[in-house]
Amino acid sequence: MTDVLRRGRASLAFGFFAQGVAFALLVTRIPAVQDRYGVSDALLPLFLAAVPVLAGAGSVTTEHLVKRVPPSRLLRWSQPVVLLGLLGVGAGGVGQLAALAVALGVFGLAVGVLDASMNMLGVSLQRSYGRSIMLSFHAAYSLGGIIGASLAWAGAHWHLALWVSYLPVVAVLLPAVLVGSRWYVDAGDAGAVPGGGEAAGGGGGGTLVFRLLLPLCLVMTFAYIGDSTVSNWSAKYLKDVLGSSEQLATVPYNVYMVTTLLGRTIGDFGVRRFGAVAVVRLGAVVAAGGFAVVASASGAWAGMLGFTLLGLGLCVLVPQTFAAAGRLFPGASDAAVARLNIFNYVGFLVGSPLVGALGDAWSYRGAMLVPMVLVLLTLGYARSFAAQPDRYGGGHERPRTADVGRGSNGL
Repeated sequence: MTDVLRRGRASLAFGFFAQGVAFALLVTRIPAVQDRYGVSDALLPLFLAAVPVLAGAGSVTTEHLVKRVPPSRLLRWSQPVVLLGLLGVGAGGVGQLAALAVALGVFGLAVGVLDASMNMLGVSLQRSYGRSIMLSFHAAYSLGGIIGASLAWAGAHWHLALWVSYLPVVAVLLPAVLVGSRWYVDAGDAGAVPGGGEAAGGGGGGTLVFRLLLPLCLVMTFAYIGDSTVSNWSAKYLKDVLGSSEQLATVPYNVYMVTTLLGRTIGDFGVRRFGAVAVVRLGAVVAAGGFAVVASASGAWAGMLGFTLLGLGLCVLVPQTFAAAGRLFPGASDAAVARLNIFNYVGFLVGSPLVGALGDAWSYRGAMLVPMVLVLLTLGYARSFAAQPDRYGGGHERPRTADVGRGSNGL
């Protein structure tokens, strides 16, 4: 283990943390954004849908850019753009819908580049470490999300203007991420100058076979359908279906975020001990159990237990899906991660409208069973999280890698 790798891991974890803060500050203040710009209820979904659509375009663009530009450089410059886009969202006023559209467009495109390049670096660092560390990066993201949501609550509580809430955060994070980006490590750069290797590194020179990546794309979609169900419907479900107070209805998402952080903090140890396949299967079963508890809950506290289980179960799926893509295509891991990242946004776009439509047409209890079934389908794709034989265009990681050595036993 070298100092280059240690610094690379710490700087990348901070990048994940900063993105968690920025994203939470945006999504938790959507009502304030709507009021500030005077966006109608009919127009708001179009603005919100544009962000993941443009993020998907950014991820596709990243897949092509990394053939010439190292992921570290893309992350180094996309993260400040995300933060400036966030500040731009808070800077406009009533009637300035064009300014809002531009700010959200910049934010969305930059987020797509950032998410893809950030996870590319995480996958290549895990390969260099020779053991599971991917969950720790996403734990940093969860911690950032908790802090960002708390800052958003403080801004709303003190009735601060959006730009007043956003400016101090951007002023602190923007120079910090620029300084931290000096130590990013690209694939193949473990012994080189951090953040400055060849564009392809070790993750861009192979062939990507989408048919083999498809099971992981489906898992990513299912995981984000579950996640968006919690983020968009937990408060309404607790209040309208389970009869909680408005104050108590704000708690499930916070509980979900805390248990997500907890699960990701300890998840890498589970992967090293039992293998990625076993951890993914356990996560899917626990998440499905959480949805079942939510759907059958007789009261608010039982519903809270269900959302707690959801955080513990869903938290492992996304990081391990990115890691599995890197193992499946070690010669084309950057392209695999970029392609896989698109399905992050597909799940986000599908999840909230799906549950809402089913809730209105049928019942919200019944609607919770749909993401439960989708998450359970992950069990059928669990073997994709093990190392694949060489004939699939990939190869085995070094034998000392715990999550490959144990995962390929089919646990």
